[in-house]
Amino acid sequence: MAAAERDGPEPVRQSPGTAPGERFALNGMGSLEWDLASGAVVLDEAAMEVFDLGPGEFDGTVPGVGLRVPPEDGVRLTDIIEGVLAGSADTYGAYFMVQRRDGRDQWTHTAGRVLRDGSGQPERIVGIVRDATAELAQATLLRKLEAARAQQTTIVQRTTEALSRAVTVDDVTAALTGAGALERLGADGLALGLVEGGSIKIIALSGETLDILSERQFTRLDGSLPLSQAVLSRQARFVTSLSELDGEFPLLADYLSRIQYDAAAYLPLIAQAKAIGGLVLFYRRRSEFSPEERNLCLGLAGIVAQSLQRALLFDQEREFATGLQAAMLPRRIPEISGGEIAVRYHAAWSGREVGGDWYDVIALPRDRVGVVVGDVQGHDTHAAAIMGQLRIALRAYAGEGHPPSTVLARASRFLAELDTERFATCMYAQVDLETGGIRAVRAGHLGPLIRHTDGRTGWPKVRGGLPLGLASFFEHEEFPETRLDLVPGETLVLCTDGLVEEPGMSIAVGMDALAQAVRSGPQDAGALADHLSDRLWERWGSGDDVALLVLRRAPDPGTHRAPRIHQYVHQADPEGLSEARYALRQALRDWGMPELADDVELAAGELLVNALLHTDGGAVLTMEVLPEPVRRIRLWVKDRSSVWPRRRSPGEAATTGRGLLLVDALATHWGVESRGDGKAVWCEFDAGGGPRRTG
Repeated sequence: MAAAERDGPEPVRQSPGTAPGERFALNGMGSLEWDLASGAVVLDEAAMEVFDLGPGEFDGTVPGVGLRVPPEDGVRLTDIIEGVLAGSADTYGAYFMVQRRDGRDQWTHTAGRVLRDGSGQPERIVGIVRDATAELAQATLLRKLEAARAQQTTIVQRTTEALSRAVTVDDVTAALTGAGALERLGADGLALGLVEGGSIKIIALSGETLDILSERQFTRLDGSLPLSQAVLSRQARFVTSLSELDGEFPLLADYLSRIQYDAAAYLPLIAQAKAIGGLVLFYRRRSEFSPEERNLCLGLAGIVAQSLQRALLFDQEREFATGLQAAMLPRRIPEISGGEIAVRYHAAWSGREVGGDWYDVIALPRDRVGVVVGDVQGHDTHAAAIMGQLRIALRAYAGEGHPPSTVLARASRFLAELDTERFATCMYAQVDLETGGIRAVRAGHLGPLIRHTDGRTGWPKVRGGLPLGLASFFEHEEFPETRLDLVPGETLVLCTDGLVEEPGMSIAVGMDALAQAVRSGPQDAGALADHLSDRLWERWGSGDDVALLVLRRAPDPGTHRAPRIHQYVHQADPEGLSEARYALRQALRDWGMPELADDVELAAGELLVNALLHTDGGAVLTMEVLPEPVRRIRLWVKDRSSVWPRRRSPGEAATTGRGLLLVDALATHWGVESRGDGKAVWCEFDAGGGPRRTG
């Protein structure tokens, strides 16, 4: 059977080479004899000394032999001997521990032979025991050194791996102070300082009681503290008793009594032959720094210095890039009457690239406003520069009063003529906040989202063309306009794809999430913009830039005596029709005229169905109270068709043509008016009843 050890070298099986009963007392080696039949054990004087058994202390039994042997070693020795007795082997050998009375642990070695009778049954065991402490001292030292070397290698590897993912200075401090960081460094506490001008700024602290060092967040580089001295001299300092610093550094006196550490390594951080900061590693229960431990600390300082230098360069480049990008965006948003606008911009979280996303709000003739979001291909300073030029060009074309389709066509031609292969996507809309009319065009971009007054959201179908630049390259500069209506109290949301795209997922998932966030968000444009940024930009963890624009048309509830409601109904939207009828009935109940609900609801349904069936687009429904001279209800249904409806006399078998007849029968007055590029069909209902006649 293989001999067992306890952290000792491989035991050598050997025979004592003695006749039964022979004794040894040579160089710390003693002999033993064990009669298996009676259980009696005989030890010579040398063996008694090896086992540290005094006169009268040994009772001649196996348990008596193991009086100072740790229980776990005793069990292991018993297993070894029983294995030899049960098998065919005649020898054994093993290392074990003896815990001497003076508190010293003694490595001990035993080897023995099993003597058997004629039938092969074991009768006696004879063997030797010897003090093996000196023999194993070198092996133990080597094993400790090897373990320390392995630990140091692990510390370096784990620290290097953690810092390899650090991009910014904040990433470096997080890697050094986060969960498991001190264990990874093999330290109990840490302080990290960065040179700024003539001072060291403490940017990271980790470890119990070290928060008091934040009281001196800035320290002058004058050598008045050990860390600044290490940085100035570029020499590491290893201190095994912090109290010894008291006399040399009076400024530390107050802190040394409150810091619960015994030793510290003060390490300068050198990168490109320049001291960029300092690192302090604190330790408990340490009385020395071996040469290997000193080299480990210096190696860790080198790793941290290189990571910190990369992070500083990254932060400087990123600050420059984001500053350039911010300079390309409008510095202020013009105030508008009849609504409110909020814009938000977020740079990507990762990488030093700067993107080409932008937003803009343009004051237009005839009290209109142009709103735009776009995205230039690429993530670099070139994309940002192109974005700035394109934004200015688009603003100029829009300000000249061109229709949206012409604005994008000219912007596409402008981009194509630049010395670049980049293209851009764009969503542009001209909004008349007085009437709520919108003329929208798309160039390969995500369409708008509208939140209605009843809380529902919808993505209206906005026709589009090719991305800017590509449209001119392929000679297809067609950007068809789509007419939309924004009723009072409704909100228009424009964004770039970074707000709705999540890596590995369909964009439809992000669009649904955006719609849900808009539905649950606050009414105010600024509050809604913040709500969307917090919910979605952080959700995607955005690796892309995000431009967001929120425009809300001012609500128009009328007055207390003459209230008013508005509702937009999309084409082919049964849910919208149902919601509109419900809104009318609820409003009449709130205004104290529930008796008109059936007639008004029926007339509104007929007018809405006519508009949605016979025109190209949705319809705006308005109901208001006209208090003078007689309190009455007026209902409006506006659409974008210039064709006026006409009252017909359908035959008995006809399935259509009765809508206006029904309205004529229900209302006291009705009529049609031209409204800009469309018309409005209206009808009135007397609150007190009255004769009906055609308007």
